Amino acid sequence: MKIYKTGLIYTLILLLIAFILRFFIMNFLEPEYNVWLRLFAVLVILGFGIVFVIKGCADIIEKTTETLSERTKLAGGLLQSFGTAFPDMVLGIVAALISLRLRSIDYAQAINYAIIAAATTFGSNFFNIAYSAWCIFRQNLANLKNKSLLMIPWLEKAGSLKPIKEHIRKPSLAELDTSINVSTSLTVLTAIVALSMVIFGQIKNPPLGFKGDLYQLIRPVGFVIFILGTFILFYFRETKRSAIEKEIIEEEKLFGKKSNLYIWFTLLIAGITILLAAESMVHAIEVLSTITSIPYVITGVLAGIIGCLGEVIVIHNFSVNPNGRIGDAVVGVAMDNIVTIIGASIVAIIGGIFLGGNSLILIFVIILTSNTILIWQISKLKNYFLENK
Repeated sequence: MKIYKTGLIYTLILLLIAFILRFFIMNFLEPEYNVWLRLFAVLVILGFGIVFVIKGCADIIEKTTETLSERTKLAGGLLQSFGTAFPDMVLGIVAALISLRLRSIDYAQAINYAIIAAATTFGSNFFNIAYSAWCIFRQNLANLKNKSLLMIPWLEKAGSLKPIKEHIRKPSLAELDTSINVSTSLTVLTAIVALSMVIFGQIKNPPLGFKGDLYQLIRPVGFVIFILGTFILFYFRETKRSAIEKEIIEEEKLFGKKSNLYIWFTLLIAGITILLAAESMVHAIEVLSTITSIPYVITGVLAGIIGCLGEVIVIHNFSVNPNGRIGDAVVGVAMDNIVTIIGASIVAIIGGIFLGGNSLILIFVIILTSNTILIWQISKLKNYFLENK
């Protein structure tokens, strides 16, 4: 990615695309238009939202993290997580707000949007955790075989992983410890959410037409999760990079000559861009479910996958690039999901997060399993450093 694609002008172009999607293309999702035109509008919104807006904003976030981490002394993974978690968190919150607006008009439709909110929020977690575990697994395998390996077998365009000893930047043991600790905290928070929904959140009178059990993340638990998640991020906020690595970073920063005001303003524009794209994408996903009869929890999970592409792109780039920051990546993916859990707690506080019984079980089992595998792979990477001092 060239420098000109990470500056303010590029961000404003992305904002224009998001503006067109939200205030022009989204109008064609309305029921008065024929089915094919509505489906075409869905494809345009999701296609441009993913390929341009989400991916473009992820590139901006990736490039600005370097400078902000150095100047603020905050962990690069923490700064990265706020940016990369923002799309899926916003998608979930926007879906919840739409659900609240519909609560007094069409309760069944409000529940559909609330299910999209939950599936988007939690669906993003298991996808980026699973992909991160895959990245670290391939890195560990490259270390073990002491040779470069393709990130995805038989797909050269996906890039390759070099043994960690050939990387210019290497994660510190403290960074790996932080990623393990934050990932373990994520496991605990996820378990609290799942258990509280089952124990306290069962809906006794689900809307007509809804089959099976329905569970809600209730407001008091939302406050508890918000406090715990915020504390975890605050506790692990400081960077753990070595002094030598900081010197290397100083030489290569793309935004090193830009002022803090320029960088924060660029990120603000990126945030507004994601917000506009998120609203149009949530509506597009709901229309897709309505037209195709795909369950809302499935389209919600797809929305979550769309939302977490930023984090997936970042950890992929940091892994396949020997000049990258795999230490930031492993810390960032754990913190990204803590931020997403905080997003879920905000959705719960405003009263709009529901899941059906089967989807509740499947989503949380996959999240917890994926997170356990990620912790295992990070531990193996840490052992490699300990054994090769």
